[in-house]
Amino acid sequence: MRCTAQMDIAALCKEHGLRLTGPRRIIMQVLSEASDHPDAVELHRRVSKIDPDIAIATVYRTLNLLQEKGVLEKHTFGDGRARFERPHREHHDHLINVETGDVIEFRSDEIERLQEEIARRHGFAIVSHRLEIYVKPLGARRSPGKKP
Repeated sequence: MRCTAQMDIAALCKEHGLRLTGPRRIIMQVLSEASDHPDAVELHRRVSKIDPDIAIATVYRTLNLLQEKGVLEKHTFGDGRARFERPHREHHDHLINVETGDVIEFRSDEIERLQEEIARRHGFAIVSHRLEIYVKPLGARRSPGKKP
C-alpha cells in the first residue's frame, strides 16, 4: 500500500500535467518516505539504493521541476544546500542544528501570535513569513573549565 503523502505527490503531479516516469515515481517514493529535508545529493543516494541507474542530473531536474510546479518546497538553511519537503497545509517553522544539519519542524501558536502583534504594532499585516532558528545542543562541546 502506498502512503498518503506519496499519493498526494502523485496526485499533484497529475494535476500539474507532469508525466510520472519510472525515475520520477522512485524519487517521489523516496521523498514521501523521508522524515527529514533531504538535499539532492542525499536524495540521489537514497534513490540509487532502489535504482542505481538514476543519474544525479535526473534527481536535480526532477526536484527543480517539482518545485517550480509547487509540488515541493525548497529551503536553504544557511549551509548553502537546497533541501526539499512536501508543501504543508499548516504553517510551521524550523530549528536547524548547526552541528549536524538536522532540521526539526515545529509549530508555536505563541510565536505566531507574537509575530502578528509585532507586525500590527508597526502598522503592517503579515503576508508571508518564515522562521528558521539555528541551534546547537545544550552543553555541546564546551571546553573544560568554561562555564555556560
